[in-house]
Amino acid sequence: MIRNLMRAGIAVAFVLATLTTAPSARAQDRLVDAYTLPMTAAVDVLPLAAEVRDGYERTAFKHWNAGEIPGDGCNTRAEVLLSEAVDRPTVLAGCKLSGGRWWSYYDAQWMTSASSLDIDHMVPLAEAWDSGASQWTAERREAYANDLDADTSLVAVSAASNRSKADQDPAEWLPPAVEAMCRYAAEWIATKLRWDLTIDAVEAEALVQLADSCPGTTVTYELAQ
Repeated sequence: MIRNLMRAGIAVAFVLATLTTAPSARAQDRLVDAYTLPMTAAVDVLPLAAEVRDGYERTAFKHWNAGEIPGDGCNTRAEVLLSEAVDRPTVLAGCKLSGGRWWSYYDAQWMTSASSLDIDHMVPLAEAWDSGASQWTAERREAYANDLDADTSLVAVSAASNRSKADQDPAEWLPPAVEAMCRYAAEWIATKLRWDLTIDAVEAEALVQLADSCPGTTVTYELAQ
């Protein structure tokens, strides 16, 4: 699909801007520096390197942990669901969620049951490992797998769309909802920039073509601590 996308053929001038933004809903007590740049420029910033999956195990990324408030009984998964709910569910004992409504933007579906949703790592754990996380400490991999400080790192989507994606990068998989393509590409790039992850040559080609197909789309990210 990627290789059939139209290239715009227009050179894009870009400026790297640094600005201070208000904290997100998941990080209300933090003030951080965010970087915003055109998608074409963002792809150029990503370091290029071959992917290496040697030694990968999903258990190398501890998740889900106790979330931002360890004593409230809600783990990272539940906190993402509460943050992204369009209609907030009732929180029962043990952080069991009842009711609620969510928009799965990958496949443009309304979801009305927490159990029908997966929390997708925008850049899958295996892809992160391939792209640099294999060199991280266990603590940093846990922070990555439970990243509540950037709204685009973890996303509540239908289980079907998440499992269709699996560990594929944008050269291999894009959301089935065509209108989601530019948003998805921007959030993928933002996550790789946030965590200083690399891209391989095939992924880079796909991202360049996506950027050309999404004129006017910007990428905003904050560097992970």
